[in-house]
Amino acid sequence: MQIEVSRDVFRLAQAFTISRGSRTEAKVLTVRISDGAQQGWGECVPYARYDETLDSVEAEIAGLPETFTRHSLMDLLPAGAARNAVDCALWDLEAKRAGKRVWELAGLPAPGPEITAYTLSLDTPEMMREQAAKNAHRPLLKIKLGTADDMPRLEAVRAGAPRAKIIIDANEGWSAEVYADLAPHLVRLGVALVEQPLPAGEDDALLGMERPVPVCADESCHDRTSLPKLKGKYDVANIKLDKTGGLTEALKLRAAALAGGYDVMVGCMVGSSLAMAPAILLAQGALVTDLDGPLLLSEDRETPLIFDDAGVHPPKAALWG
Repeated sequence: MQIEVSRDVFRLAQAFTISRGSRTEAKVLTVRISDGAQQGWGECVPYARYDETLDSVEAEIAGLPETFTRHSLMDLLPAGAARNAVDCALWDLEAKRAGKRVWELAGLPAPGPEITAYTLSLDTPEMMREQAAKNAHRPLLKIKLGTADDMPRLEAVRAGAPRAKIIIDANEGWSAEVYADLAPHLVRLGVALVEQPLPAGEDDALLGMERPVPVCADESCHDRTSLPKLKGKYDVANIKLDKTGGLTEALKLRAAALAGGYDVMVGCMVGSSLAMAPAILLAQGALVTDLDGPLLLSEDRETPLIFDDAGVHPPKAALWG
C-alpha cells in the first residue's frame, strides 16, 4: 500500500470560539491510501487538547509499516487523530474494492439523514442572542459556554431562539460549584443536555450530584476503555472519530455504550465533509447528532455533504464510502 498525507486548510465562515480559545480556519490532515488500482481517503483534525499537532500526527502515520490491515491498525496506532484518518481511508478503499458502500461492508442498515445541531460560538450575550435569532429556524442549537458568568449568555440565546431545542457544551470550563448553581436554570430554560461541564480530571465531583438534565461525556470519553470511568457521572457518551481513532472502534464503542445503558451523541471536530462522512453512519438513531463542521466553513470538499431541512444526508460515493 502507498500512503500519502497532505495538509489542507479550510477557512471558517466566522471566528469559532470555545472556552479554550478561538480559530478562523480548520487545519486538517488528509490521508490517501492506494493499492495501485483503487484509492481510499480519510480526514483527521489533530487536537491540541490531546497533545496532537499536525507534525505529531503526520509522524505517527509515517511510522506505519509498509503492510497492514484495518484490523491490525488497531494495535499499530493508539486511539486518536492519526488512526482515525488511516482507518477511514481503509474503509473507503475496501468499499471501492468490493464495489459496495461502507455500511454494507459493516453490516449496517442503509443510512438516512439525521437532524444535526448547529453550534453558536462563545461570545458576548448580545452577540450570542444575535446568533441565536439568526439561526432560530434550526431545530437544534448547541451553544458554547464554559465561563463563570454564563447565565446572561444562556438567557440571551433562549430569548433569541425561544422555540429551538438547546444543548450546551461547556468544554470543561465550569467548576462543580458553577455547574451546581446553573443546573436549576438549565431546567427552567429548557436545556436538553449539558456536554462536559467539568474538566475530565475533576469529573469525580459529578458522583452523587443531581443531574436535572442529561450530562454528556466528551473529553472524558475516548474509546471503550473510557466507559467504566463514566459510571455514576454521565448519562450520554459523545463519540467522535478523532477520539476513537476511526470508525472501526467508534462502532464498537457505540455498541458498548448502548449496552451499558448510556445514550449516544455523535460529535465532530471542525473539519470538512470528508471528516463528517463516516460519522453519519455512526449517528443513525443517536440521541444527538452534532456534525455541523461543514456548516461552519466558508469552503469545503469538491463533493460536499448535503444539509437541508431533513438534516445532514449520508455521503455520496464520490465523497467517501
